[in-house]
Amino acid sequence: MSESKMPSGIDRLVGQRLRWRRRELRLTQEKLGDLLNLTFQQVQKYEKGVNRISAGRLYEVAAALGVPIGYFYDGASELLPSTSGRVSENLDAGTTPVLSPEAVELVTAFESITDPAMRKTLLDTVSNTAAALNRDKPAS
Repeated sequence: MSESKMPSGIDRLVGQRLRWRRRELRLTQEKLGDLLNLTFQQVQKYEKGVNRISAGRLYEVAAALGVPIGYFYDGASELLPSTSGRVSENLDAGTTPVLSPEAVELVTAFESITDPAMRKTLLDTVSNTAAALNRDKPAS
């Protein structure tokens, strides 16, 4: 595969957002594949960012999932180099966090909470717990 055809950090972000929305709607990869006339394996490759999603296919995915195309690019600006206004294809796998299934489930559940005070309380609890656990880790 030529270097220009290799998936970038943004491709992985689009795939991650696809997975989040699919899970939010409680669709299996197979069911989404059926809606898009794809195999579940192709959906899986899109979600992992292994295969790029063409513009036309992304339009179909957005329609099937009931979101605007821009939904898939939320957070993409953070993957762009701050010194340049153009997209870099040199983004490595380390620039896009790969979330575990538990993390995706946590984000999906958190997004469904509409009470701002409850969201703030939960975020503070998780952040404080993570900070405490990281303080207790022995130095490597």
